[in-house]
Amino acid sequence: MQNAVKVLIAEDEPNALAGLAELISGWGYTTETARDGVEALEKALAWDPAIVVTDLKMPRMDGMGLLAKLAEDGAGLSENMAVVVLTAMGSIQLAVDAMKMGAYDFLQKPVDATRLKTILANATKQRTTAIELEVARRRLRESGVLGALVGTSRRMREIFRLIEQIAPSNVPVLITGESGTGKELVARTLHNLSPRKARPFVAVNCAAIPETLIESEIFGHEKGAFTGAVERRAGCFELASGGTLLLDEIGEMPPGTQAKLLRVLEERKFRRLGARSEQDVDVRVLAATNRDPQTAVAEGHLRADLYYRLNVFNIAMPPLREHMDDLAPMVESMVSEMNEKHGRKVSGVSVSMLDRLKAYSWPGNGRELRNTIERAVILCPNGAPLDAGHLPQGFGRDHAASAAVADGNTIVVRVGATVDEAERLLIQRTLEATGQNKTRAAEILGVSLKTLHNKLKEYARERKEAGA
Repeated sequence: MQNAVKVLIAEDEPNALAGLAELISGWGYTTETARDGVEALEKALAWDPAIVVTDLKMPRMDGMGLLAKLAEDGAGLSENMAVVVLTAMGSIQLAVDAMKMGAYDFLQKPVDATRLKTILANATKQRTTAIELEVARRRLRESGVLGALVGTSRRMREIFRLIEQIAPSNVPVLITGESGTGKELVARTLHNLSPRKARPFVAVNCAAIPETLIESEIFGHEKGAFTGAVERRAGCFELASGGTLLLDEIGEMPPGTQAKLLRVLEERKFRRLGARSEQDVDVRVLAATNRDPQTAVAEGHLRADLYYRLNVFNIAMPPLREHMDDLAPMVESMVSEMNEKHGRKVSGVSVSMLDRLKAYSWPGNGRELRNTIERAVILCPNGAPLDAGHLPQGFGRDHAASAAVADGNTIVVRVGATVDEAERLLIQRTLEATGQNKTRAAEILGVSLKTLHNKLKEYARERKEAGA
């Protein structure tokens, strides 16, 4: 791909111009040269290079003039073209001014070949990311799709615009929302629209890892670091090197681990358990939680300093019931996905089916909707549309319909309710009362954390099997 990247070099000194062209061509780029700013502007408009490398001091039109012309509306400079300026010793202020005008980077003369090569490589990545982002924007404008996210409502479009703006950067992002609203899809979209997309995306659920093992899972450990550590193991930071790490349910991370995570974010270094030295880390960290983060801070579940460090940007995913206008395009997208996944040929969704789906409150949000559509696609004959008959029996009925919540902290169980229904409701309400703090909920319920996790997994499996 690199040999398709075009670099225009503008330099009035013939030997320097020839040397730069030879050097950059040797790295696999396609080069064109210009002796001054006027010639460079003409060639930039005609040739459309990805990168322009220009000296600041040139006859007829200098580098600052060239940059200004390229930046004019309609002149050809877009987000897809990177301008690198070359400046002599003592002209750093000019280079800084050029950066303010939109230059990508600058280099002092004599040119450091290693640094120039790095700048060109980074500019190439930026160009590729910008083009892909524009394709994503066009797709979004046409169909309301951004990555794996679907939505045409005003609220979702605002979220899409925010994702577009922050995806190319390295800043941390805190993604909030109820379970099933698509927080991990947001994280994957941020990764896939960033220059890190070719590197790993690693997601870890902090709530699913025992407290005694979470530091090893995230930071790794050396052989013999603790009982059972029979070999060295890389943690999530190492596995995500150069890429993106999603820390899901960050509010469930133990306070001590939160303190170590904060240090990694601030110093870009980490230490494996049992290691004597630290390692540099190049990972973009995203975090997600289904808690209200400010409430979690106030209750001591989330460190305030870690919250402020992670919350550079916040993307709040709404529950499905608050953007039901998006249900129809979401269902259409899911039907296409499930057709491909299962080799089916379902021809769409009937009006009666959509009416039933819109009448439901979707407590499990998009995840519950996806499971429902997947079940229906499997049951529907090829060539036919989905209809209400493909929904599970009793669809829309509360799992604990024979039990009822009276008010506040009181639960009333009607005659005829099963023990399982009452237990499920009690667990759900206790988790709600503790802000989804599973450790605290287990203490209140008088069961082990493992038992609570097993119950929740059982409920999730039942919902999936029921297509809910």
